[in-house]
Amino acid sequence: MTATTDRATSRVLSPTLPARLSLTPRTTLAGQLDGAWWPRSRDLEAELPALADALDEPWGRITRVTVNPTRWPVIPHTVPVAGHTLHVGWFAEQDPDKLILLSGTVGRWDLLVIPPETAPAAAARLMTAAAIPGSVLTARALMAAEAVIGGGMRDARSRVEDWESEGGACMSPFGNLVGRRSLPLPGNTWR
Repeated sequence: MTATTDRATSRVLSPTLPARLSLTPRTTLAGQLDGAWWPRSRDLEAELPALADALDEPWGRITRVTVNPTRWPVIPHTVPVAGHTLHVGWFAEQDPDKLILLSGTVGRWDLLVIPPETAPAAAARLMTAAAIPGSVLTARALMAAEAVIGGGMRDARSRVEDWESEGGACMSPFGNLVGRRSLPLPGNTWR
């Protein structure tokens, strides 16, 4: 998935598409995160209205949002959201992969922010992991674990692709590819 960079296009698309969100079930187990959000672009002005709209019913009116500026190219001071204004702030000390939401009546929630360009399978793993009640994993730890898992999966695919492109060639006991002509015939030994 690619990030939307045309601001006019993202504003047209965002109101019609629901927020991609995974929330921790309500329990007494407090964890590091309250769920995950997978925006479609890095345009906060276009993405925040759908997020606030999705959270209005389960969490109440969101009034403030804080982000780390390293992941967002433009951080507006305010964003109009369904009849009210959402105030947006930033803190360089905040985890870059986390969004903090504040409500005047209900409290604070921390969401893992999955980068818009993340592959769907990786995003699904992250959304599931971030919504586990009582989890002690931080946004940074989840993103680091996904980088390792994703890297391992890419390596495995690469090995399968290598195998297929080599025609399923065997390796000699010395680690070299062995062509069909070099394979021993029945009753022969290695040369």
